Amino acid sequence: MSRETKLILLASLIALSLPILYLAVLSFISKRPANLGVRNGRLAECPSSPNCVSSQATDAAHRMDPIAFSGSPEDAFAKLRAIVEALPRAAIVSSDAHYLHAEFSTALFRFVDDAEFLIDPQARVIHFRSASRAGHSDLGVNRKRIDDIRQKFAER
Repeated sequence: MSRETKLILLASLIALSLPILYLAVLSFISKRPANLGVRNGRLAECPSSPNCVSSQATDAAHRMDPIAFSGSPEDAFAKLRAIVEALPRAAIVSSDAHYLHAEFSTALFRFVDDAEFLIDPQARVIHFRSASRAGHSDLGVNRKRIDDIRQKFAER
């Protein structure tokens, strides 16, 4: 193998490795956002990036309808918690009578998405916010996760 061929192979290997290294570092340095939780009865606003969905968002790009429930708020919360706990790579971080915060990690690079749920007993809905910690786009993962939770909630 010629020296030129070896250099081309080495350059190709480096070029292919850099994006993977970048993603690994990005995953490692991503920290839990400080704006999570309920403030004045609301979850945090979504950032301008398309990697967040919320039932309390005011813009169409981030907005999804809340999850409606019948029965008691306590039963709805217990059902929601059981669904979230059963999802792959989910970990409940905090929970009280009306609020649940879970972290979902991806299989490959361990990117973390924060999902928050807030029971509104008067409106008989569960508000939510699901957002990626890192990157710009999530390729629709947060929206799909909420759709999956909504479907499982309706089936139970």
